Amino acid sequence: MTSLTVVNAATATFDCSFGRGCEGLCCKQGEPSVSAAEQATIETVLPRLREHLRPAALKMIDEAGWLSGEIKLGQPMIRTEGEWCVFFNAGCTLHKLGMLDGDFAQYKPTQCVLFPLEPNGDGTWYVRQWHENDEQWNDLFCLNPANTPLKAVETLAPELIYAERLGPDFAWPATTDDPPT
Repeated sequence: MTSLTVVNAATATFDCSFGRGCEGLCCKQGEPSVSAAEQATIETVLPRLREHLRPAALKMIDEAGWLSGEIKLGQPMIRTEGEWCVFFNAGCTLHKLGMLDGDFAQYKPTQCVLFPLEPNGDGTWYVRQWHENDEQWNDLFCLNPANTPLKAVETLAPELIYAERLGPDFAWPATTDDPPT
């Protein structure tokens, strides 16, 4: 159990349906931002990721790099190829490699690890849901409260632990350049 305050904990539902009808739509044009520390981490594992990447994504990375040059939340964003994050290949390759090495979150950008959790900037958090807080991804099945009775605070336990490690002052852009340990 976490000590985080999730303002919509009583009503928010969430069930990641990747591989059960969802093909990873959160990775389609998601373009997460990455801190300098996250960039360094990804650079370190990039040689190991190469064999897991889509051929077109690998070609793009080799020709133009994996950062797009665009900025979101004050930080550079990961490039997309064919509308998908360059690290997506039937799932997140950063996640898969992290799982192989013992921690799903160790190579992923904080934005990706936390999804669909969002900081409110006042030490509280909320779970993104359709038509709440100006949600723009109202087409993501997993964000529709009507699609599952599962409480988000239960299904997002690993993400909540990660958020708790970020500390009570975490807000976008990150107040620290280092991912939690």
